[in-house]
Amino acid sequence: MSILLIILGQGFGSSEKMVGGSSGQGDQGQVLQRLMGGLLLTVAIFGLSSHYLSFISFPTITSLFPAITLFPKKKKKTVRVYMDGCFDLMHYGHANALRQARALGDELVVGVVSDEEIIANKGPPVMSMDERMVMVSSVKWVDKVIADAPYAITEEFMNKLFTEYNIDYIIHGDDPCILPDGSDAYAHAKKAGRYKQIKRTEGVSSTDIVGAKAGCTDCLYGWCF
Repeated sequence: MSILLIILGQGFGSSEKMVGGSSGQGDQGQVLQRLMGGLLLTVAIFGLSSHYLSFISFPTITSLFPAITLFPKKKKKTVRVYMDGCFDLMHYGHANALRQARALGDELVVGVVSDEEIIANKGPPVMSMDERMVMVSSVKWVDKVIADAPYAITEEFMNKLFTEYNIDYIIHGDDPCILPDGSDAYAHAKKAGRYKQIKRTEGVSSTDIVGAKAGCTDCLYGWCF
């Protein structure tokens, strides 16, 4: 402790000697030495207080000078992913797809395709839009549901997902989704580099369930051929 006080005395003494020097570097040197001297003096005082005056409660250095982060960590960006589907006659294949999609991001937004879009591309759904919305909303991996989503990811809808819903990636299973005109329903997302793929659950589909209930092996959403 005595050594520390001697250093403090020398520091303040040398700062006084510099007064007659140049006004530029001399002033800067005085300021720096006084700051260092004040810091060392504070440390010395609290060192004494903790050693000789332990019965008195003094504030700690860390409480007086909280840690200042020179390079604060950047807050991790929330990754939002989007997956759409008909979700008619909700089954474990749908749940598995939602689980996989959610694992690719921090938040999962799900688009439930409208009745009209399903009829135009696949045939009439068994469950109504409201029923399908309730089913999807009840899945624990789903954070938000969008009603009346389009069957195909158009460029306009894709840009809406990016700007209004802050979607980072569009998700779909590894089974091809081909429109009546032969085009890929996710072509725009793939071209934009914002498409990610998950594994389709084999052995179950709404089409098969409908066909089994109808006792027909060639049924598509209630339509038999």
